[in-house]
Amino acid sequence: MRKWLAGSAIVVVAVLIVAIGGYFLVNSRTYQLAGRLVDRVETSEKVVALTLDDGPSERAPEVLDLLATAGIPATFYLNGRDLAARPELGRAIVAAGHEMGNHTYNHRRMVLVSSGTVADEVEGTDTEIRAAGYQGDITFRPPYGKKLWTLPNYLADHDRTTVTWDVEPEDGNTTTEDIVDATVEQVRPGSIVLLHTMYASGAASRAAIVPIATKLHAQGYRFVTVSELLDHGDSARS
Repeated sequence: MRKWLAGSAIVVVAVLIVAIGGYFLVNSRTYQLAGRLVDRVETSEKVVALTLDDGPSERAPEVLDLLATAGIPATFYLNGRDLAARPELGRAIVAAGHEMGNHTYNHRRMVLVSSGTVADEVEGTDTEIRAAGYQGDITFRPPYGKKLWTLPNYLADHDRTTVTWDVEPEDGNTTTEDIVDATVEQVRPGSIVLLHTMYASGAASRAAIVPIATKLHAQGYRFVTVSELLDHGDSARS
């Protein structure tokens, strides 16, 4: 009986270790099992990248107007299905000089998925991004930041960079003032800021764009796209 209990305890501990490790790998913003992941760039220069996830939705023109008012570029991590549904908005983002990144076709959690599903989600979105006229390098951001093995392995095999973030001002904040304050407090040279501005729930984040730019400009920061930020240093983790 004692041997059985001891063996059972070992199995339970092993399962817990695997579960905890898996949870860490799925949710980590700074590590993945294969390929290159960047959450910020190590640099002494006061450069920062603003990234906007999801869409494009019907609010994209408003977002573009706000970015123009702020006088800053952004990197849009877009979904292939939304680009296919609103191709004119994709073209407008490109025409305004912003960068496009891949955020999967259907915005599904890319955990415990097949290699075929990964290929469809990534390549289908690449196709829509190119159809919008974007010619630059396409980095990738997993929905909800979640990944395990199949996705990082695919990206590594295709020499693609996973981009997460180190500044998430919406986390626990719902007002524009709080989002602005959290951004300014958390930003460091080489930071990547995440905002969600494409849907009704993103009104406070949309309103935060101009004051974020104003306050960070006053501190000497310059806004760049993710690709430009990557040229300032290398915080790759693999």
